[in-house]
Amino acid sequence: MPINTKNNSSYRPEIDGLRAFAVIAVIINHFNKQILPGGYLGVDIFFVISGFVITSSLYQRQSIDFKDFIIGFYARRIKRLVPALSFFVLIISILICFFNPYPGADLFTGISSLFGLSNIYLLQQQTDYFAQSTQLNVFTHTWSLGVEEQFYLFFPFLIWFSGFGRHAKNGARNLFLLVGSITIASLIGYLYFSQINQSVAYFLMPLRFWEMASGCLLFVGLQKKKLVKQLIEMVPPLLSFTLIIGVMFLPMRLASFSTIAVVCLSLFLIASLKKNTIFFKLFTNPKVVYIGLISYSLYLWHWGILSISRWTIGIHWWSFPLQVTIIFCMAIASYQWIEIPLRKGIWFGKQWKNLLVGIAVLILVSMNLVVLGKPLKGKLYNGDKFNKWNMKIFRDTKNINNSKFPTIYLIGDSHAGHYGAVMNNLVSQKEFNLIMHPRGDGLKLSNKLSEEYVLAPLRKYKKNFKKGDIIIFSASILKYKDKYDWTNLYETFINQTKNIGIKYVLISPTPTFSKVQNIFTCQVEWYRPVSTISEDCFATFKKSEWVESNVEPMKLIEEFLLKNQKVFYIDAFSLLCPNDYCTNNDKESFMYIDEQHLSSYGAMKLSKTFEIFIKAK
Repeated sequence: MPINTKNNSSYRPEIDGLRAFAVIAVIINHFNKQILPGGYLGVDIFFVISGFVITSSLYQRQSIDFKDFIIGFYARRIKRLVPALSFFVLIISILICFFNPYPGADLFTGISSLFGLSNIYLLQQQTDYFAQSTQLNVFTHTWSLGVEEQFYLFFPFLIWFSGFGRHAKNGARNLFLLVGSITIASLIGYLYFSQINQSVAYFLMPLRFWEMASGCLLFVGLQKKKLVKQLIEMVPPLLSFTLIIGVMFLPMRLASFSTIAVVCLSLFLIASLKKNTIFFKLFTNPKVVYIGLISYSLYLWHWGILSISRWTIGIHWWSFPLQVTIIFCMAIASYQWIEIPLRKGIWFGKQWKNLLVGIAVLILVSMNLVVLGKPLKGKLYNGDKFNKWNMKIFRDTKNINNSKFPTIYLIGDSHAGHYGAVMNNLVSQKEFNLIMHPRGDGLKLSNKLSEEYVLAPLRKYKKNFKKGDIIIFSASILKYKDKYDWTNLYETFINQTKNIGIKYVLISPTPTFSKVQNIFTCQVEWYRPVSTISEDCFATFKKSEWVESNVEPMKLIEEFLLKNQKVFYIDAFSLLCPNDYCTNNDKESFMYIDEQHLSSYGAMKLSKTFEIFIKAK
């Protein structure tokens, strides 16, 4: 497709060619990490290009009025980013609601992405970008847009106050020194947090600033320092390009080194692409340039389509052509009918009006996502309703048949909540009442939180306890290794209620399966035939190995039961894993909704045992 550069003398088509390489690397990696393990580093190439291009753009737009400079910059960013992003977020949000019965995390990520905050939201959710679960969130990839947008909030002020934006006498030198100093601090911070908290290093803009700033420094250096240009141009583009590809095959344990290497090599490549060379001709090939021009829409849509695919038919060799076709069709449509018309069209005569309209669009789209998440919650879900409830983790539940009946109190963390189907089945027999008080946030468990899990219901319901009531404790908290305070808390509970005539039941931990795909995507549906279900859904481990690795916590259970011999013990682990190997499924369905929480189907396998224990005199 021919590229028109007549209206922009500063346009460098080879930069779009480099964008094409970066986005294709990212897409290949997201299709299959084994093909190009470091393809995710294409995002870092984007960061470098953004810094270079933004600095070049602001250098071309000399201004003497600060307000016009800032408002003009943000208005142009709004016109460049908001239309395609808003369209993508709205369409994908609607689609995911058809296939994900609980799309709340996706919708919250989508809303935060509209305002350039998804990187912060994902960090708060303790997201591991490289974990399997992140592939199911249709907006995980927008973290990089958040980083760039936060950079854009900060960077134009550096351009202006350094004097570079006004072409002041020492503006270039001031900008180079100012940005250079911040770049060094940012890089040091990135290297430090890469060792102690990789998620912080990955998601936060201040620790990614150095990547975009390096593009800025390159532009300034090439403009003002001939020596810098001459030195960089001595590195052949073939060498830089070859090394970039080589770095993309390095193992993940070298991720920090890989990131720094790709950023440096990208700088050399940008500076050394001269006319009439092979690589210049390659990167300025019209078809390659066109992929670069649509790279923003490609980046948006590729992840959304792949994530929806993982919720439906999966990603296979035979589905690859269809998925690639859909990705490119949506990206081209977005570019031709949304990006180009709205970016190049005249919205209003005043820039501040363009800015306000852009913000209004963001608010309007986010309100639509709120509607999808609240009033329409679950209404669009197009899968088996049984599977939806089969996957439910029950929260606070109160079901009173008759105040004179014994009441079952279920207490613990989210693992206690997966017995909700069993408890509701018992209550349906009209012989018991039920009060469930399970709590989530297990991964963020602290002693204070665990105390609330156990002692809060004691304070809340103690005055209501009566003879014949049943208190069921969950021992699943022992999963959290060094946090064993739950035994003391259960003993406190028992000591304060032991004279009432209550029956106590302790449930053992259940098997834990590591690296299991979200089981929502493992159920057979009309849009997910059995032949498309991923092997990642199925998990098995040797029972003896689990026992050996959990000697200490199992000993803790024994000691607790010896001290409290009136406590009934339900060995759920042995019941769910009666053979030498434990599996997360049987011939009919999956017994777990994730790595560790039982599905209602799995929990109901313990229903008869619960009934015997609870009805025993």
